[in-house]
Amino acid sequence: MRAYGLPVPIDPSQLPEMAPEMSSEQLASRMGLELTTLTLEEVVGRIPVAGNRQPYGLLHGGASAVLAETLGSTLSALHAMPERFPVGLELACTHHRSATDGWVTGTARPLHVGRSTSTSEIVVVDERGRRVCTAKLTCLHRDNRPQAG
Repeated sequence: MRAYGLPVPIDPSQLPEMAPEMSSEQLASRMGLELTTLTLEEVVGRIPVAGNRQPYGLLHGGASAVLAETLGSTLSALHAMPERFPVGLELACTHHRSATDGWVTGTARPLHVGRSTSTSEIVVVDERGRRVCTAKLTCLHRDNRPQAG
């Protein structure tokens, strides 16, 4: 199986259009997100709880959402690029339990991959394997690259 003209699994550094060098301007970088697996079947990444908490010391629900959208969008990009460019269309998150320390890991798997849209399920777990969040992301596959600014 191949994605983006390269064998799968893929080293993120080989895909500058999909996983650009994370600068300090990018939210995923500021959150400490690390991608660990990139295949057409799943994209896995993690973030530390420290630095991504809400005022009561728990992992911020928005941090789980950022992790989910990043992983799901990356999975969509693996399927759509370079002919088409995915952009998030809808994200739904259900927060099951809190995380207070360590890392949370998200795994995105495709539910649907089509020409114009793709939908992924993203499961976020804590270090003990307990489900923290379940998310569903639908991406629109555009014909041209979105323009910054």
